This record gives sequence, structure tokens and C-alpha cells, in this order.
Amino acid sequence: MNQEETKTTINRRKFLIRASMGFAGIAAAVTGVPVVSAFLAPLLNKQEEEWRDVGALSDFEIGHTRMVRFEDADPQSWSGTDARTAAWVRRDTESGFTAFSANCTHMGCPIRWEADAELFMCPCHGGVFYRDGTVASGPPPKRLAQYPVRVADNQVQIKTSPLPITNITD
Repeated sequence: MNQEETKTTINRRKFLIRASMGFAGIAAAVTGVPVVSAFLAPLLNKQEEEWRDVGALSDFEIGHTRMVRFEDADPQSWSGTDARTAAWVRRDTESGFTAFSANCTHMGCPIRWEADAELFMCPCHGGVFYRDGTVASGPPPKRLAQYPVRVADNQVQIKTSPLPITNITD
């Protein structure tokens, strides 16, 4: 190989290396933009919070817990019945209410209220919660999420957001 052939080979090699790196960079940018935007979108989009009516004040007896259904805070036009969600609401006093998410904190399975035992039960993985939402047993890593509750115009209302708002610090 003479010197001119060596220069041509080196130049060709440099070109191919740079071209490969350029294409790899373009491919990384094309796949990276959606990934980065998926991480940044929740930070840039304001969460919609809205007070939703869940029943008349007279519908709730003091000391009783009942399930209420309401429209999700972030419904999609195509979601149909999935645009509805639920919560467990207990009337603690004449004007005091507690509302828990209807989903287990372990894997999001729906929970049920066992009135006789005064426990929330998750049938999927055996999670059990006390009446105040704290974990009694099973795999759930933390207490049930809670919604803020208020009474306005004789209606019990829950403040909804795309994810339940926990108003008790862990």
C-alpha cells in the first residue's frame, strides 16, 4: 500500500465513523424527544382539580362509610364509563367527612369496605387497611390516599385531581 492509498483509506474510515455517529445521534434525538417530553409534560401541564358533588348531606349517616361514584378529574372523550371513578366517604361528625381512594396503594386494585370489621380489604393481594386508612396488614406500602371533602349548598363534595390527593403526611 502506498501513502496515497493509506490516506484514502483513513479518510474513508473517518468519513464512515463520522457518518455512523451522525446517524446514531439523529436516531437518539428522534427516540429521545418523546421520552423527554413524557417526563416534562406532567410538570408543564397544570393538574385539573375540581370539586365534584357526590351526594346530598342527608344521604350520609354519621359513623357510616359508603362508596360514591363521580367523574374522573382527567376524563378522555373516548373513555366512556372509564371516565368515572369512586371513593369511600365516611361521615365522622355532623360536618366532618373523610374520603378515601377506592384503590389499594399496592397495585391499584379496587378495595371494599367491611362494615362489621371496620376494615378496608383488597381482594387481590390480601391488603387490609384500618378505618383511618393506615395499613393493617399485607403488601400495601402506604396508607390509602385521601380526598379533601367539604359541604357546600347542602351537597357533599370531593376535590378531585388526576391522582388522589393525600392530605395526610406519611
